[in-house]
Amino acid sequence: MRLFSFLLLFSLCAVGLAGAQPGQGSVSQQIQGHERQAHEFLSQKKPELAAKEFAAVVALDPNNTDAQANLGVLLFFQKDYLQAEPHLRKAVEQQPELTKIRALLGMTERNLGQTDLARADLQAVVGQLKEPGVRLEAGLELIELYTATQDLPKAAAVVETLRQGAPDDPRILYAAYRIYSDLAGESMLDLSVAAPESGQMHQAMAHELNRERDNPGTIANLRKALAIDPKLPGIHYELAEALRISPDLKLRGEAEQQYKLAVAANPRDEKSITRLGDLAVEKDNFDAAVTYYKQALALAPGEADATLGLAHVYIEKDQSASALPLLEPLVASDPTNVLAHFRLSTAYRKLKRPDDARRELDAYQKYKGIKEKMRSIYKEMRLDTPQDEPDK
Repeated sequence: MRLFSFLLLFSLCAVGLAGAQPGQGSVSQQIQGHERQAHEFLSQKKPELAAKEFAAVVALDPNNTDAQANLGVLLFFQKDYLQAEPHLRKAVEQQPELTKIRALLGMTERNLGQTDLARADLQAVVGQLKEPGVRLEAGLELIELYTATQDLPKAAAVVETLRQGAPDDPRILYAAYRIYSDLAGESMLDLSVAAPESGQMHQAMAHELNRERDNPGTIANLRKALAIDPKLPGIHYELAEALRISPDLKLRGEAEQQYKLAVAANPRDEKSITRLGDLAVEKDNFDAAVTYYKQALALAPGEADATLGLAHVYIEKDQSASALPLLEPLVASDPTNVLAHFRLSTAYRKLKRPDDARRELDAYQKYKGIKEKMRSIYKEMRLDTPQDEPDK
């Protein structure tokens, strides 16, 4: 924020100096002198002295937008919000296109408890701000305002705007986690009130139980959901996924039929088609597996699971050269894909490319370690998520 403030000041000062014209009388000359002195103080990083010079300009010319804006910015970063507010507001009234100044005005208003004004000013400019740092600070302030009033959909929209510019910023990711968690809880509560005995309610309960690794409870609720509404979108696939990881061999044997029912309900369900390929591999029916995987990839080119499955079949059939065009782009697009690194390492080793195989094995071990660490953290938080496909 401090760097942002000085960027604002220097850019505005340049405009202010350019706007002062010599030879227009003593007042104009005084304004030009104060602006020049303010600029000098800023270059020396003496904001308090610069503020006095801008205040002198404002006293001489209250309609001087640059001086009003600069004085407001300096007062803001001195945490003198009460004095900063009228100067920032005056600048915005005179030049509404000063989006950075309006963002700062919104933050000032929030510090003064003027939440309605703050929300209006911040939401008006967040999408227009070009500088990443300014957009981030203004966006986070607006998110806090929205979450304070439980206006979660609007908060989520701001999160998405911020993620476009800084997808890896931990502050944005944490805000997203908070908001989406609250939205999920709110939606669950609304669903339980509106339709407590619906198929969707049991489907939602199954999702929550799946997060807690309660597989029997997940299966039971998905069966209830299916009995209530056999046409629920994705219900056969979800049930099949739960059955497939059950320790009960009888239940696991039901998964294939559920995947087939999913495809019958939606012939474009590439996920279920991919899983049928996986089951074919488990039976060593490689020809059927190739057919399923290619069908899935025709529906969703580049789909990760189908790509990994088809590459695995090629490697098992000693056709590792055919696996490379599948795995290399997958690793390039998602370097954290553990299984892709492992299978690419295997393919390189079979093709007698030891250096490449070693590089991919190192990447596999690196990302596998990261994932195992994250799983441990999730367990400690009691937010453990379903395990990924076992690393091979």
